[in-house]
Amino acid sequence: MTYSTTLIKKLNLLNFFFASLGRIIMNKTVIIIPSRLDAARLPNKPLELINNKEMILHVYEAAKKTNSEVFVATPDQKIIDVVNQNKGKAILTSIDHQTGTDRVYEVFKGHLNSEPNLIINLQGDMPNIEPQAISDLINYMQKGNCDIGTLASSFSSNDELADENNVKVAVKGQLIAGKFSEAIDFFRVDKKKYENYHHHVGIYAFTNKALVRYVNLKRSKLELERKLEQLRALENSMSIHVGYINSSPLSVDTKNDLMEVRKIMEKSN
Repeated sequence: MTYSTTLIKKLNLLNFFFASLGRIIMNKTVIIIPSRLDAARLPNKPLELINNKEMILHVYEAAKKTNSEVFVATPDQKIIDVVNQNKGKAILTSIDHQTGTDRVYEVFKGHLNSEPNLIINLQGDMPNIEPQAISDLINYMQKGNCDIGTLASSFSSNDELADENNVKVAVKGQLIAGKFSEAIDFFRVDKKKYENYHHHVGIYAFTNKALVRYVNLKRSKLELERKLEQLRALENSMSIHVGYINSSPLSVDTKNDLMEVRKIMEKSN
């Protein structure tokens, strides 16, 4: 009787352990930062120095402050070396990907065995993104309200609003801090005269099912016309919810952007 009782207790403990392990795997969030050196407008930008530190490391360190697992996904050995030398994690990916999300998916499927249930695609050219903004997006996505989540902020000037390098997102309702609203369009030039649109921030949170579905869709008409991959999701009726953040992380696309973000981060250092 004693032997049977002890055995049952051990089996119950094992069941509890594996159930807990399953919950940990199911609730796993990973941040993957796609990065490459051959950007058309600003080659080698991930390795440009800001406060004597490579841009990609600023992004990586912001992501790590969310206490999530973080990887850089890149086809370039130079980026791998910089990340590894600074005790980060980087995965060498194919050179043939058409989008950053394809690169993210390679790491999700090939390296992580499709296990995470929430995958954050964080653009590698936003060195001053705030960790809290990333955490707020993760927290919202864990509620299961949409396929994809992203962020937006206000425009700081008319020049910023007019700049076609700055992507805009139109939403259904009024976008305020702490709230999310459904995206209805992404664009560079407002040809439809939307009432509610904001400065889109280059971060996407996918459920695992949404990521698998997205990468298996054909590139869409508007995606190709506007060179905005998120339009593939909208044109295939995938739901994208947008959260408002008070900060305005700068996406570095040009030499002028780089000079501007250096000034901003030197002041805040």
